[in-house]
Amino acid sequence: MSFNPDSDLSGTIARLFVYPVKSCAGIEVQEALLTDTGLDLDRAWMVVDADGMFLTQRVLPRMALIRPQLKSDEMVLRAPGMLALHVAIDAVEAPATVTVWRDTVPAWDMGAVAAQWFTDFLGQPCRLVRFDPEHRRLSSMEWTGGVEAPNQFADGFPLLVASEASMDELNERLSAAGHAAVGVERFRPNLVLAGVDAHDEDRVDLVRVDGGADGEIHLQPVKPCARCPIPDIDPATATSSPEVGDTLRTYRQDKRLDGAITFGMNAIVPQGAGQWLRVGQRVAADLRFD
Repeated sequence: MSFNPDSDLSGTIARLFVYPVKSCAGIEVQEALLTDTGLDLDRAWMVVDADGMFLTQRVLPRMALIRPQLKSDEMVLRAPGMLALHVAIDAVEAPATVTVWRDTVPAWDMGAVAAQWFTDFLGQPCRLVRFDPEHRRLSSMEWTGGVEAPNQFADGFPLLVASEASMDELNERLSAAGHAAVGVERFRPNLVLAGVDAHDEDRVDLVRVDGGADGEIHLQPVKPCARCPIPDIDPATATSSPEVGDTLRTYRQDKRLDGAITFGMNAIVPQGAGQWLRVGQRVAADLRFD
């Protein structure tokens, strides 16, 4: 089916980000393979403590300084003061059981060298684990409308969608309050849309992406993304200051989440797994009126 741009709003994919290791730095890419669980290798790995509980920047802001790079057969991790850690993409060492939020899931431990590297950099006993692709960890069906939408170690859904205009509005408000502008990296989106109005991502139904000869890709926004303190952390320095969260609280309380502060929309993948998302692709969507 060819792409039909006639919709309430239209734009393009401006930026794409993959986060191979949960809560570590992301990788900006020009294209990414779309899978049922989101972008390929997104949140495929996770850092856990000695009890198998997941670790994030919420408790360990230094995780923001760990920068992954994806190569054909390995992931290379770099961090200040550390030698590079090379992790094979297609090899694991031992089975493990880990917990991410309320889900306890099977995983694969990446071995002693990786564990020591993270332990040394983060200053507490850590292990690096890989999601077990044989396991189906489902997004909340309360929000997906009963659709089974698997994800790996993401907080809860396959994709996070934001827009340039939403960031521009936040930065205008920060500037008006005497604060410096911040980058969208703080919000850890997978897709950033251009050509739409601020927070249109909150108000749309099905997002249709021009997949060319392969047909339309469909992304379904399902739940506003409630924001924790991570957007207050500067990804370049791992230092935290409260102005981003304080500013969001002045205008982003979301009645759909009982007044929680939200920014961006979690989305699932009803159509298009196996196709490629690319910067510059056209997108179209109709507004949803609840």
